[in-house]
Parts: sequence; structure tokens; C-alpha cells
Amino acid sequence: MMFKRMWKKYLAAVMAAMSLCVTAACGSSVGASDVPVVPADGDVTIRLSWWGGDARVKATEEAVKGFEQEHPNIHVDMEYSDWTGYWDKLAVQSTGGNAPDVMQMDQLYLAFYGSMNALLDMDKASDYLDLGNMDADTRDTGKVDGVQVAAPATIAQYGVIVNNDILDELGIALPDTDHWTWEEFEQIAQQVTERSDGKYIGSIFMNNSYGLELWARQHGESTFDGNTVSITPETLAAFLQKPRDWAKSGIEGSAERWSENTTASMNDTDFGKGRQAFMLTQATQITPYAEAAGNPRMSLLQLPQVEPGARTMYLKNGMYWAISSGSQHPAEAAMLVDYLINNGDAGTILGTERGIPANNGIRESLAKDAVGTDKLSLDFVDAIKPTVGKSPSVVPNGASELDKVIVRYQQDVVFGKRKSLDAAKSMIAELQESVDFAS
Repeated sequence: MMFKRMWKKYLAAVMAAMSLCVTAACGSSVGASDVPVVPADGDVTIRLSWWGGDARVKATEEAVKGFEQEHPNIHVDMEYSDWTGYWDKLAVQSTGGNAPDVMQMDQLYLAFYGSMNALLDMDKASDYLDLGNMDADTRDTGKVDGVQVAAPATIAQYGVIVNNDILDELGIALPDTDHWTWEEFEQIAQQVTERSDGKYIGSIFMNNSYGLELWARQHGESTFDGNTVSITPETLAAFLQKPRDWAKSGIEGSAERWSENTTASMNDTDFGKGRQAFMLTQATQITPYAEAAGNPRMSLLQLPQVEPGARTMYLKNGMYWAISSGSQHPAEAAMLVDYLINNGDAGTILGTERGIPANNGIRESLAKDAVGTDKLSLDFVDAIKPTVGKSPSVVPNGASELDKVIVRYQQDVVFGKRKSLDAAKSMIAELQESVDFAS
């Protein structure tokens, strides 16, 4: 219930502040702007904000430098934070009418900011922003209530990253991984722990909203249907139960080891330290994980399925760029977004750090010259196409903290505080109440 109380408090504060700002006509980054979407005559300054680590900061600053050289009358002030600090800061900025002109956005928060009318309808900036270089299904993931409020910057694909050095050391051979089941995966993962006497573990089960949606799709369901939590208690219970089962069987080592891996930073996880054979995660994580683990031989495999070969996968939007509806320079902001997603030089500089480029031409260009793990992640888009279906709508308003909720309920089940079906029913009720409150 903590999530519900925190979300209500956060949402109520933001909505109240936004309402006051609109009523008082304050300097406004909320509500539809009356500023015409045309370039200014002279020099202008716009702000760009994102979350991420040092590598992202360096690449983004370099790409923006190229934009400023191409548009000498536009100066870009840059600001960045870690994940948690970013959203706290953006909420304060938005309620105070001081949101950045261009902001990095995640699908967990897109419906909230989109429904609050805090983001520019990008169709109004179509003279300066081209979204035609990506698949229509990818482009549509940036819509809220049918309005294009965000430009997909990258796409992500779930897969299995494999530390082949561990498998070779233990003499473990893989089955046909193009059509493997969860049972086959579990057998192999358990062998890792058993043959190494716990020196290595097999894997950690999925623990985020992307993984949950894939699990639901494999069972013919979806996490949400509009503003309704549509996953059944039985399917959610199975998802919450898996970490407990894997902890007991040794796949995850133990409940305590699962908990440590779930909360640790990448470099501090067993997989990041080269002590875990498989990682169920987004394909683009292969390069940073390989670097963290000392660059062992790694490969990418398709995710196991309940029915191998079924079209249950989807290309999730990795990140978006959005423009504040209160920007005083929406045309220039649109030009910056266009440069970041469509310019070839920017694509080369940004690479796959944020994910696989949503722009198909840039992705194909990068794949031609890529080597090692970067090439594996870029080629993985084509490898999983036979199992890719239509992307779901973004997570509804009120469910922005879904990733944290999943881990909290998994933890209750892993440590025996709740039975998985009881936990599933409580989680569904909690999510639905939060979504209803926000709608």
C-alpha cells in the first residue's frame, strides 16, 4: 500500500501545482502553448535534459555540439541526473512552469505527462521534425490518447545474454535456442549452479514491467488494457512465483542472493562480476555487462517461450525525446529532436548507449560497421523478427512505479511473506486503484 499512498501524494501535488500554474498563467511549461511553431529571427537558447551515466553524458554533449555547429543561432543548455533524481526534478520543474524545452522520456511516465497536457503535440512541429524514418508501430508508441507527444529515440528487445566462458568451463552445451521453452532453460541454468558447486549461478528471473508484459503475452494476455489491469491473477502469480522457485532450485543461488542481485548496480551483480551464466534483460545491455565482467565471450539468445515461435515478443521503446508544451522555442526544440534521431553523425556518436536507434537507416548503418557485442545487439533486432508482434500501448497514468511494485511483490513471495496468488491479487488491486485515481 506504500506505493498507492506515495503515488497519490505525488500525483495530487503535481496536479494541484499544474492547475495553479495554469490558473495563474505562470511562465508555463504546462498546458498548450500559444507560441507559434516557427523559428526565431535571432539567437535563442533552449534546454535539454536527460538521465544517465558518464558515457551518455559524453556522447550527448558531443552530439549537441554538432547540432550547434549546424545551427549557430541556437545554443543548448544541458542538464542531467540519475534516474530517480531526474523524475523528482522534472516534476518540480513542470509544476513550476520551468520544464526543459527538450526532455528524455520513459514509457512509464509518458502517459502521466502526456495526459497532463505538459508535452507538445509533435504534429504541430512536423515542418522541423521528421518521424517517418522508423516503423509505424514504433512511432505510435509515442502517442497518448492518439496524440504524438514523444519521438521514439531507441527501441529495445528482451533476450538472454550468455557468458559462454562459464558454459565452456562447466562443459554445458545449449539446446536449440531458437525454439526453447522455459523448462529447457531452467534445466540448463540449474546445471550451472550444480556443476560449479555454487561458484556460478544460472540466472535471475525477470523483474520489470517489460519482462512482465512479455510473460503476459506468452500466456495470451497483456498487463494492461487501456486503464484496466488486465493480467489475470493466475498469470501474475506464476510470474511472482518464478524467483522463489529458482531460488529453491539453486538457479538463482538462494533467496538472499536473488535479493542482492535484484538491488545491486550492474557492476555489482553476479553477472557483472562474471559469476552468472545467463542474464534475462534488454539486448543492448550486452556491451556494458561484458565490460563489467572483464569482456568474456558473450552471445545473445532469444527469450524462452511458453509456445516457442509464437509472436509474443515486441520492440519496446527504449527512450523518447519529448518537447515541453510550454517551450518558448518549440521550432528550435523540434530541430534538436530531429537532429538527435535522424542525423547520421549524431547516430554514430550516440551509438547504442540509449538502445538500438529507432531510425531504421541509422540502425542499419551502425550495424554495417559494428563489431563485437555492439554488432550482436544491432543484429538481434532482425534475429527476433519472426516472433515480434504489435507493441502494446504505454503504461497507463498511475502505474509509473510499476517496476518497483513488481520487485516488492516478488520479494514478499520469495521470502514467504505471501503466497503468490494472494500477492498477485493484492498487486492487481493496488495497481488498479492507483490507475483509477490518476485517470
